[in-house]
Amino acid sequence: MRHILSCEQFSQSDLAGLFDLADEIRANPRHYADSLSDKVVATLFYEPSTRTRLSFEAAIVRLGGKNISTENAREMSSAIKGESLADTIRVVHGYADAIIMRHQDNNSANEAAAASRVPIINAGAGSGEHPTQALLDIYTIKRRKGGIDNISVAILGDLLYGRTIHSLIKLLSLYKNVEIFGLSIPSLPLPAEYVNYMADRGIIYQPVKSLADLPPNLDIIYQTRTQLERFATQGLAAEEIILNNAEMARFPPDTLVLHPLPRNREIAPEFDTDPRAAYFDQSENGMYIRMALLHKILTK
Repeated sequence: MRHILSCEQFSQSDLAGLFDLADEIRANPRHYADSLSDKVVATLFYEPSTRTRLSFEAAIVRLGGKNISTENAREMSSAIKGESLADTIRVVHGYADAIIMRHQDNNSANEAAAASRVPIINAGAGSGEHPTQALLDIYTIKRRKGGIDNISVAILGDLLYGRTIHSLIKLLSLYKNVEIFGLSIPSLPLPAEYVNYMADRGIIYQPVKSLADLPPNLDIIYQTRTQLERFATQGLAAEEIILNNAEMARFPPDTLVLHPLPRNREIAPEFDTDPRAAYFDQSENGMYIRMALLHKILTK
């Protein structure tokens, strides 16, 4: 495995190996502290990021590697002068052993991979995919639930532009007897390509119209924010599906609530102290998954 561009490139056995490695790194961090000591990794972010960029950079440092970075490449790199993405990659791959990139265009990761002689890791491409987020999401479910087969998942919020949702669907589709419920406002439905993707793989998908329509015995509620930056120019009104203590009262103690973060109003802060709130644990898990991924890609 060289580039990490899409969740479609992973098998269930790939995930099992990656999760085992993440657990091993978590349990024995000193053993891996110098594994990237001879590596330089570039983080090239054309869109804002807190968790993805910092967790990748923390992963690089904790593995003993060096990081070179541009936080706002859309405005603080030669892109603002008109340099093409391919040319930027051809320059940066001369400085680094791998490039972690977030970009506003859906096909950006593939374009970068075509130009690069070092591994490209897709850290979010437009409204398309965010594969490393889905990896940490599945890893969190496995750690908290013990497995992925035979689970029910509700995906909430922006199903149209939410790249974390799109990638999560592809990984969930690797497992058996998974049932997915989708809840969004009418203007942000799940695109047909993802509905068809699930159908082709035997995943039961059921759209619903309100929180009250969700079955109370759900294993996972995966909440997302509305991607205002992707549809504000289209004149659509922003509405939120809000989880709070009152709404969560109908779900059992073992229903986990995940969120890729950042959040706006869609999860009330009052819920943060509930044992079912797993989103900050989920965020921390991202560092260990990204450490495992970097170790796997950059060491023999």
